[in-house]
Amino acid sequence: MTLRLLRLIPGLLLYGIADAFMIRAAIGVDPWTVFAQGVSLHSGLSIGILTNIIGLCVLLLWIPLRQRPGLGTVLNILLVGPGIDLGLWLLPTPEALWLRIAFFVIGLLLLAVASGIYIGAKLGPGPRDGLMTGIHHRFGAPIWLGRTSVELAVLGIGWMLGGNVGLGTVAFAILIGPLCGITLPLFDRELRRTRQRGGENPTAPLAAPASH
Repeated sequence: MTLRLLRLIPGLLLYGIADAFMIRAAIGVDPWTVFAQGVSLHSGLSIGILTNIIGLCVLLLWIPLRQRPGLGTVLNILLVGPGIDLGLWLLPTPEALWLRIAFFVIGLLLLAVASGIYIGAKLGPGPRDGLMTGIHHRFGAPIWLGRTSVELAVLGIGWMLGGNVGLGTVAFAILIGPLCGITLPLFDRELRRTRQRGGENPTAPLAAPASH
């Protein structure tokens, strides 16, 4: 358990810092961050604090879905938000387009690595990931349908509230799955052995995690 926590906690903080890189790039962010940005503009609360609050609200939706959180779920809610705020405090806002693109690429790659670290710890999914799998188990809807429906909804609301939707949002949607497909086996020995044997990927539904 101790070794798993030593992986989980840095992984979640790194996830938040990765999000901060993409926020500072200002060329579009993932759907849940678009939503947090939009709410932040109207509430005055930081994106990190709102990430915590939104994560807690999503966790409450687990109750009717009969999902049970793990320690990793709770720590996800507590640590990703502070990681975002820490990153935003440390990182400057680049002006040149090439530097903004570089920030986004760095953030996306770091996020894939962080996903491999925290999912590989196997201490429970993030609240948003659990929502997707809960919808699947409770209603029989395919994972992709539940995820797409929820993320399109939060993306639309966040965009209407002023969140940053752009090419980065599209790039995230296209690239995060394949990137996590590379990083997950690097930090999950069991998954790596399964792939080497040519078996199915037992964590496939979470291979492209919903943001924080």
